[in-house]
Amino acid sequence: MSSDDCAKDELLEDTRSDSGVDLHRFGVKSEEHREPGSDFGGPREKFSSVVEDRLDSAYGSSSITADSLTGLVETCVLSSEPEPQAHSPELSEHEENLLSTITEEGDTVLHLAIIHEDYFITQQLIEIFPKEVLDIQNNLYQTPLHLATYLNLPDVVKSLVQKGASLELQDQHGNTALHVACQHGQIECATEMTREVSISKLAPVLEIQNWRGLTCLHLAALNRQHHLVTFLMKKGADLNIQEGTSGKTALHLAVELHDMISVKLLLNQGASVDASMFNGCTPLHLAVGRQDAAIANLLCQAGADTMLRNMEDETALDLADGNDDILALFPFDDIQISGRSVVGVKFLAES
Repeated sequence: MSSDDCAKDELLEDTRSDSGVDLHRFGVKSEEHREPGSDFGGPREKFSSVVEDRLDSAYGSSSITADSLTGLVETCVLSSEPEPQAHSPELSEHEENLLSTITEEGDTVLHLAIIHEDYFITQQLIEIFPKEVLDIQNNLYQTPLHLATYLNLPDVVKSLVQKGASLELQDQHGNTALHVACQHGQIECATEMTREVSISKLAPVLEIQNWRGLTCLHLAALNRQHHLVTFLMKKGADLNIQEGTSGKTALHLAVELHDMISVKLLLNQGASVDASMFNGCTPLHLAVGRQDAAIANLLCQAGADTMLRNMEDETALDLADGNDDILALFPFDDIQISGRSVVGVKFLAES
């Protein structure tokens, strides 16, 4: 890798939002590409203008509205005093019809109720349906939990998780529901999703990579979701886990984004300051290559090894490109005056 490569190493390909909800199938044109941390807009607004006109062929190609959903579900509402079913645990015919009803897009009635944000019907369906139905994935591999998270419905997320909905299922982009929450800053959904999950059971979920090799922590860092970076650290996320394409840790990603807040958060919680990518570049290589003296200084103060070399046999100093602010961070033990580096003296004199 040349010094120019390290200096200009791009962020991961396609760091824009992959919400897990394919708007094309709702008749909405895709939005322009956005950079990490951009305002993605509210998910609810993306749905509101199109969902009422959506056609579901499983229901005779008629538009499914909140009213029609009510008609489908109303006979299945649980009685406050259910009849004993010791001899007949089977579901009623209408309940079985609801269980087996799938639209062309693979959505169950529960998917549709969540899309329409009908809280009452959604809660009734969650009570009626067994756990296996709660985890049905539509044609985009979205579970009801994915949709509830995308639409920022923490109460629905809570009910689904309490009923046993899986946290590990991945949508067409490889995102779990927790990935979606971290991508869009849905802290309440993330909280409800993990509230009653032990750290040992949550650990495998936090290590799941989407199809771009990103864990939840990587997505939170890429999208400058500082509150979620903090949340994930408290939940035991591995701060040094590498993404799958180039081996960057969350600290590498924060440095690339010039995100001082995330850099400080990660370093304060013990992220490895000398973690290396697959090409050997450390966070300091990236900071110097991007001429970011402030973050390079912070990394040096945290103990970054200035002599580490990448696969191109370059140290971070080799990438400084004559930047005096950055050169002043690197002492030269063999060129000193009165115990102070010549570069340091030169820098101080000019300042």
